[in-house]
Amino acid sequence: MSDIAGIQSTYGIVGRERELRLALAVLASGRNLLLEGPVGVGKTTVALAVCGHIARLVIRVDGDERYTENKLTGWFDPPLVLRSGYNDASFFPGPLVQAMREGSILFINEMNRMPESVQNVLLPALDEHLLILPRIGEVRAKEGFQVIATQNPVEYIATGHLSEALKDRFERIPLHYQDETEERLIVARETGCTDEDLVRTAVKVVRETRVRPQFRKGASVRAAISMVSIVGKLDGAPDRLLSAAMAALPTRIELKDDEETDLEKLITEIIDTVKKN
Repeated sequence: MSDIAGIQSTYGIVGRERELRLALAVLASGRNLLLEGPVGVGKTTVALAVCGHIARLVIRVDGDERYTENKLTGWFDPPLVLRSGYNDASFFPGPLVQAMREGSILFINEMNRMPESVQNVLLPALDEHLLILPRIGEVRAKEGFQVIATQNPVEYIATGHLSEALKDRFERIPLHYQDETEERLIVARETGCTDEDLVRTAVKVVRETRVRPQFRKGASVRAAISMVSIVGKLDGAPDRLLSAAMAALPTRIELKDDEETDLEKLITEIIDTVKKN
């Protein structure tokens, strides 16, 4: 079994041969990896799968706009400082310092949701494998220290741009929505559903939200998984697919601001169109 087939089998990944092969090559070359794509395309799954395959320890950070520099690098515990002063004993290393000291992989999920000041802390660590901490001094990364990060497209809510300097320290791999056949396989595997017509319809409905002009942002395959799962629990209920779609889609799509759209009417129209084709 090849490395790629082994990763797919072990971590339940459908497709993504090119992305997995390239991600392994980036890490093997000692470079830092940036996975970019919309919500639900499997960025985190790919990142953790390749790390697991090469048996690397991963320290994870989930980015948001409230994340601070101290959370990333570390902080001093006030009671311990009063007792013994500013030293290693009173310092609690953050994930960046921990990964540098251990020679581990720092995985930053949704890096472009972090404030720019926090992003900038990464630059010397990525560039020189060096970090200067007040009252602690130099932290030099052990061999093996790397960063894997993901980011959503900048048009998504609560995301921002990465600086040119920071992007220059990463190798970028884009992840797009997978083709219809692969999305059907994902839904069937995740739900255990053997009703091929239901799986096909759910996937087509979700894919329609990505191309219809009323939508600014369409849904990922997660919506199709939810729809199929919910339909299976609505035995005997009328309009099961519409009910499931109205539960699964609103939290995963975004309509254009200038559209005054009756969402239920729009989803009904999409389902009727899909069933006819």
